[in-house]
Amino acid sequence: MPNSQISIYTQKEQGEQWLRRYRGCLPIFACVLGFTETGLIPEISAAGRTPEDRKYTACADAEFLYYGPEHKAQYPLPPLAAGASPVLISRAVFESLKIPIHLFNAGLPQAPAVPVIDLGGAPAKCLSGGAAMEITTVHHLFEQGLLWGERLAANIQQGYLILGECVVGGTTTALAILTGLGIDAAGKVNSSHPVCNHAQKWALVQAGLEKMRGSRGQGGQGRQGEINFQSQIQNPKLVLSEVVGAASRREVSKIQNSVDPLQLVAAVGDPMQVVVAGMAIAASRNCGVMLAGGTQMLAVYALMSAIAQAYALSWQPEAVVVGTTRWVAEDPTGATVDLALSLGKSSLTHSGGTPPLLATHLSFANSRYPQLRAYEQGFVKEGMGAGAACIAAHLSQNWQQHELLAAIEAQLERLSITLN
Repeated sequence: MPNSQISIYTQKEQGEQWLRRYRGCLPIFACVLGFTETGLIPEISAAGRTPEDRKYTACADAEFLYYGPEHKAQYPLPPLAAGASPVLISRAVFESLKIPIHLFNAGLPQAPAVPVIDLGGAPAKCLSGGAAMEITTVHHLFEQGLLWGERLAANIQQGYLILGECVVGGTTTALAILTGLGIDAAGKVNSSHPVCNHAQKWALVQAGLEKMRGSRGQGGQGRQGEINFQSQIQNPKLVLSEVVGAASRREVSKIQNSVDPLQLVAAVGDPMQVVVAGMAIAASRNCGVMLAGGTQMLAVYALMSAIAQAYALSWQPEAVVVGTTRWVAEDPTGATVDLALSLGKSSLTHSGGTPPLLATHLSFANSRYPQLRAYEQGFVKEGMGAGAACIAAHLSQNWQQHELLAAIEAQLERLSITLN
């Protein structure tokens, strides 16, 4: 019997099977922090009131998630136009349930003031230039994702892995990846604004993809990068069947007739996307995986499908679900469910099909805090694994709405006391 606090919007049967399998199990949580200069464009995101604030959002969220509200933060939570950071939700659940947290720096402008695993990445430039990251950085980050996905899954006996993110401007890079993979995503993505800024996002994405096509026409990075990537992976045990068939002429010609997903990330993506894709591909072979987020994780899922297809990597799509909040799944200014259904229609991502899209029923309508009630007006919506954290609380402890709300409000109350 599915949990009454969780909705399944796509692939209902597969989603119900996944929930049944992991009922009563505790997950571990890995959060990948990244940065794109796209997030500094005025009005592109509400995850920080000003572009300067948004430079530090990921560091602030990571610090709060790790240490909680009583800690005197080096990077305090940034002021928002309305609402409160979704990290309050994640922290409330992970602290109460004692869920292990692993933080990864995939590419931030400054080091966070918390224990993190540094993956040796770099912040991405604005996607509108069509040259967001070096292809060597993308290859390195993907390799790190595969490595850490296998490591994390090896520590999980009965449970599952939640993969979260914090990237300001990440729904715009998500739109770019989805569009580059041939998925009809325009007008369907979400944002931290109450009314999604679709036109602004779409103009940036069109500019970036146009520049990418232009540089490819002039030779660009060429196809050699894709073939070389196979020889760059150092650990044969990690790779398992990664290299099978990749060197055959048939495989290479097949890749040449399509978009190389890693080149696409280098052109218009952000560092989090390729890390989480690698982690989820590797972890799915050994345990359940919940991609924690909405638009950004649907883009990661599409990327996983495309990378696995292009490079003949083994993975288990049926082990992977996307978990978010109902504010994302039912966002009237986006089309999240339609977007999820579109993933199986692209020839570049059909191997993964459409993932089950799950959402917590969490409501702040009756909260005594206006910062939380703002979620019901469409502000903030999701981030730092908030929706997945609530799903985990429903699954493992059968938490209901009142228990979630009480734990989240307690975090906000403790934070208020600390700040005063």
